[in-house]
Amino acid sequence: MSPVGYVMFDTAIGPCGIAWSARGIVAVQLPEATERETRARLIRRLPQAQEASPPAAVRRARDGIAALLRGEPADFGGVALDLEGVPAFHRRVYTIARTIAPGTTRSYGEIAARLGAPRAARAVGQALGNNPVPILVPCHRVVAARGRPGGFSAHGGIATKLRLLAIETGANGMPARS
Repeated sequence: MSPVGYVMFDTAIGPCGIAWSARGIVAVQLPEATERETRARLIRRLPQAQEASPPAAVRRARDGIAALLRGEPADFGGVALDLEGVPAFHRRVYTIARTIAPGTTRSYGEIAARLGAPRAARAVGQALGNNPVPILVPCHRVVAARGRPGGFSAHGGIATKLRLLAIETGANGMPARS
């Protein structure tokens, strides 16, 4: 992997981190209980990462994440990701998840069906649980059958997932399915 830089930044839900290589974003770290813990978790994932001034494309992604977490619209479709080392199945899941519009959800089963593997809902969930770039790959928009929230691997678990969904919809409940 090429050299990796990272920067910490404040958001409406707490301090986040973003890491990048020359090819794109390699990680987004959602808030832990403190900035120190957020930074430590990012560094555990990417021990080679060095704090650095982000290039323009990373600044745009960082600013978009901060805007989304304030409840403002943000489009991440053009953000380059560096998913080197991520299994091919996971990358396919992430490609589909990136098409889910803000304020809407899809189920693990719906994504599995789109992959042509309708019995792979659990594998889809595992791929999303290992998502290195949450928000950019909006795993929080993927729910269990019948609209149940399912799991979420970020600090705070399902409560964080529901908070992200509420921010996107400007509401306190689950977003509409479309």
